[in-house]
Amino acid sequence: MKISRVSIENFRSIKKTEFNCSNFNVFVGQNNAGKTNFFEAIEWFFNGLPKGKSIRDLHPNRDTEKEICVEIEFSDAQHGAKNMRNEGNREKMLKVLNGSDTLIVRRKSSEPTKRKLVIEGAELERNPAGFDKAFNDFLPKFEYIHTKQYFDEVAKYSAKSPIGIMLSSVLEEILQDNPQYREFREKFDELFDDDGSQVKIEFDRLGGSVKTHLEKQFAECTKVSFEVSSPEFNDLLKNFQTRVDDGVETYASEKGDGMQRALMLAIIQAYAEYRKGREEAGKSFLFFIDEAELHLHPTAQRKLKNVLLELCADLDQVFLNTHSSVFVADDHPDQTIYKVEKEERITGFRPVDALDKPYVVFELLGGSPSDLLLPRNFLIVEGPSEVEFLTRVIRRFYSDKPSVQIISAEGDTHQARRSINAIRKSFKPLENSIFEERMVVLCDAPTQNAQAGFDEFVRDFKPYNDRGQIKILENGSLEECYPDFDDWKRTEQQVSDMSGKQKTKLSKRVGDQISKEQFENEMKPVYETLVCTWDRAF
Repeated sequence: MKISRVSIENFRSIKKTEFNCSNFNVFVGQNNAGKTNFFEAIEWFFNGLPKGKSIRDLHPNRDTEKEICVEIEFSDAQHGAKNMRNEGNREKMLKVLNGSDTLIVRRKSSEPTKRKLVIEGAELERNPAGFDKAFNDFLPKFEYIHTKQYFDEVAKYSAKSPIGIMLSSVLEEILQDNPQYREFREKFDELFDDDGSQVKIEFDRLGGSVKTHLEKQFAECTKVSFEVSSPEFNDLLKNFQTRVDDGVETYASEKGDGMQRALMLAIIQAYAEYRKGREEAGKSFLFFIDEAELHLHPTAQRKLKNVLLELCADLDQVFLNTHSSVFVADDHPDQTIYKVEKEERITGFRPVDALDKPYVVFELLGGSPSDLLLPRNFLIVEGPSEVEFLTRVIRRFYSDKPSVQIISAEGDTHQARRSINAIRKSFKPLENSIFEERMVVLCDAPTQNAQAGFDEFVRDFKPYNDRGQIKILENGSLEECYPDFDDWKRTEQQVSDMSGKQKTKLSKRVGDQISKEQFENEMKPVYETLVCTWDRAF
């Protein structure tokens, strides 16, 4: 059973988002974009409010008037139910599912201790007796490996650390084949979980005795009952330690951060091999890994990705956020990449397609053109607005054209110069840049103050200008070149009053809404620049 869709409303910076999930999900974005908020929203869905935390901390700007809702749709529910070890829990879940293979579950801040189930579009009015335990047994095992947890808990190597949980799970799977173990497990459940168990009978008897004495002081008291939480059986399998000999034999808890992260990688790999060779391996796992690249060399990062892809090939599912290009660069049919962006303090999620991917890798590598993979050609533009606008236009109307890498010069001819030189440097082993006569530069019409710098730039790159590789807009900004439609076009004064974020936001809107005819006829210099770039492409 896996997550097929996630919907989140009013969880910290996430106002409203909904997207489908694949087997291997990668989230990339700047610091403070909201990637961790997404992970913690899912953690709240599975585990409820952390101890010592207030629900107010989860609301956007602590505004409790806005209700938090996290909704998850699970697929392959029948397989998940039939794979449950506990027969009683399995029967309860199969009865509730009533043949449905899809299940929607919601948790809201108005009732934070409850989760509502929706099956075939109908919400269950009331959960049957003993259902909560069966439902928790039915859900995939949620494992959130976050950076703070790594330093504070994994380093201690406690029974509740991710490594401890995975090892105990493997141990339990192995013991399932042992008849003495199965008999012991059945007796354990009978003793603590059955309504007629001796433990519960004795507690009811004790409650009756206490009630007799209490009503002598408070006559209105009619009942006293004690509820005992069943001990977690799996905790019996978590009291162990691991020793590692890397020249100095010590406990894993005494090793450095890099060794502990590498140890986790090795255990996950062994666990993947174990699960792969055992079809009836039981409960599926959801791995949520924060900054998966932490302490890992790029080679080790690629190995980790391959291991995680193996894990999610069958039962399990992986969600990770990263600042590493390694987890993004390689394609895989089971992989979906999401760009996480924050605009005006609101977090948004956007699937990354083949056209977006080079820009995501470019950003993760630090924005140096010398680090780019080979495109068919380069187009250097003034700033982020041009990048956002043109990538959207290309995706919508010209996906069949040669692949072009668009680079922002951040509104600076000096940066345009550096970008050209960086591309040249990338191909220095070839003695000459293979893009020397191909790359195109699109400049704003220079203002009076910028004219001298622009003239110097044109002189320095005279061969480019002579070959027609330097293009100039009719106006001093892209915003002045938009069609005069739906409040797109701006005057020079209006542009000077706009912030960079406002310009980028406008470029996204225009790029998503402009028609092909408007672009080609009313933004002709920009369109012709693209045509020139395609014509010069390899």
